[in-house]
Amino acid sequence: MISYATLGSNDRQAARRFYDAVLAPLGLKSTYADDEFCGYGPDAPDAKAFLWICKPYDDAPATAGNGSMLALAAATRAQVDAVHAAALAAGGRCEGKPGLRDYAPNFYAAYFRDLDGNKLAVVCTAAEA
Repeated sequence: MISYATLGSNDRQAARRFYDAVLAPLGLKSTYADDEFCGYGPDAPDAKAFLWICKPYDDAPATAGNGSMLALAAATRAQVDAVHAAALAAGGRCEGKPGLRDYAPNFYAAYFRDLDGNKLAVVCTAAEA
């Protein structure tokens, strides 16, 4: 349904270091990077980037959207924990510790903000193994 998402950053080099660490537990890596863009996708041959970190097109400062959030899928609860821990270790801010939520059965999630204030979630809906 969604082809790709972009998150604005005012410091793409710092953002790349942040996302390299945060997305690794999900098996995602930088598949493209230059001075203005960094794209992330699965660590597989010919994989396409679906998450882009970039300078805003209008050259205005990047800002976090009020009410905007990007949720990333995790296969296991351990991945949720690992992503959240990596985000905090890389300078992100906690917006909700890992744990079960009442949104749906087995909805295990954690929430954090990146270095530019963008809000992200990482979610596993599989039953605990």
